[in-house]
Amino acid sequence: MQWQIVTLPGRRLPDFAAARLVRCSPSACRMRFPLSKESVVVVTGGSSGVGRAIALEFARKRVRLILASRDLTVLEDAANECRAHGATVITHALDMSDVVAVEELGQRAVGEFGRIDVWVNCAALLLFGRFEELPAADFRRVVEANLIGYANGCRAALKQFKAQGERGVLINMGSMLGVVGEPFVSAYVATKFAIRGLSACLRQECVDMPEIRVCTVLPGALDTPIYRSAGNYFGRTARAIFPVYSPETAARIVVRLAERPRPEALVGTVACALMLAAKLAPRVLERVVGRFAAGLQFKEEDAPPVPGNLFESIHSGAVSGGWQEYWKRKLRLKVR
Repeated sequence: MQWQIVTLPGRRLPDFAAARLVRCSPSACRMRFPLSKESVVVVTGGSSGVGRAIALEFARKRVRLILASRDLTVLEDAANECRAHGATVITHALDMSDVVAVEELGQRAVGEFGRIDVWVNCAALLLFGRFEELPAADFRRVVEANLIGYANGCRAALKQFKAQGERGVLINMGSMLGVVGEPFVSAYVATKFAIRGLSACLRQECVDMPEIRVCTVLPGALDTPIYRSAGNYFGRTARAIFPVYSPETAARIVVRLAERPRPEALVGTVACALMLAAKLAPRVLERVVGRFAAGLQFKEEDAPPVPGNLFESIHSGAVSGGWQEYWKRKLRLKVR
């Protein structure tokens, strides 16, 4: 086995040092799955945030796209943007926690295009608050959407990959919060740890099928609208933790993984540093994150308890949440 680090130069701060760290066998590192106009790609959570950024990045390859999310109106807007880049796109409204709906999504993709080459699980919900103060229904909803939804997507993708000659790439969008915990985000963290474990199990089960690849993307904080639409029972307004990376950075890595799969890919130098710390001093890292994360995660202003978009979609369709500009202004003011 070998480790490989690839640095991707960013275009604007704080994207200046986005990177990825992957582990792979020498033979696996050489395997290619080139994308073409005939490639079929399913992206769940494709209406906003990093999911929409991923869809747009694939669209630039002019592939055939199937975009899925809860909000069909916003999804159609994303589809039109992808079509402007030359992609063929169909949309499918569903809740990923509904196993029948996800099976229908896979069937529709095959019915329209004949196969599925890449499946990207990206739909996710976020919930803030002290664990014991979180409504049980809200906690369950995050687990159902993030973990059960991903499992449903994995099942549909792997069944089709095996049916079409044991070939295809499954990419699960995880998080560095699947490597180290963070206080007041317990439901989200639990699902991200589970997604990373699920992906590892699937890789083991597919070890005799070398052309079925299962990848996990582990980004640091991304500049998306998820923090504004999240359920929040903490009492303070949430924000993205600094440093925050652009969703386009993660999207480029996802598309690169689709063509050259790796078991895991990290997004951002902070993610690389956290992974190293998790291996060398996991208890120290846990204490440090526990001590300082809340100060970075929440503003000082009060916020009323809200379920956010847990039970009803309230996405604007934006890719960016404006957090890079937010931190630039905030840090500039502090320097002055």
